[in-house]
Amino acid sequence: MEEREKIIRTWFKMWLEKQDSGILELFSEDAQYIESWGPEYRGAHKIKLWFDEWHTRGDVLQWDVKQFYHTATQTAVEWYFKCQMYDGTVDEFEGMSLIRWSLDGKICFLQEFGCNIDRYDPYQNGKTPQFRQEAPKWF
Repeated sequence: MEEREKIIRTWFKMWLEKQDSGILELFSEDAQYIESWGPEYRGAHKIKLWFDEWHTRGDVLQWDVKQFYHTATQTAVEWYFKCQMYDGTVDEFEGMSLIRWSLDGKICFLQEFGCNIDRYDPYQNGKTPQFRQEAPKWF
């Protein structure tokens, strides 16, 4: 379990440092990566392409691990994420990643799930819900 957590922390650290320090060693050759808002990358080389290209458009400001959950072949990690794109857009949200491990200890599947941190109680003023009149977040 410690080795799995080290791999995940290394992945997050790469984003914070904008430095590929071993993507092809962390992910299996045929890995599948699904972002919370829809994009999907197939293969370690495509994941590396996305990582390299993304950093031409923005900076990850925070990616903090809250906790890990392990089974024999999977890990779920709960986290907080914040980034700023070069157009000035700042996004922050909580999320989880579901990770499946290959027999040789690499990430072979990773799917992200996001959760808006700007929460509210729609029943604060009574039994009739009052929802905000805003577009939902993309995740």
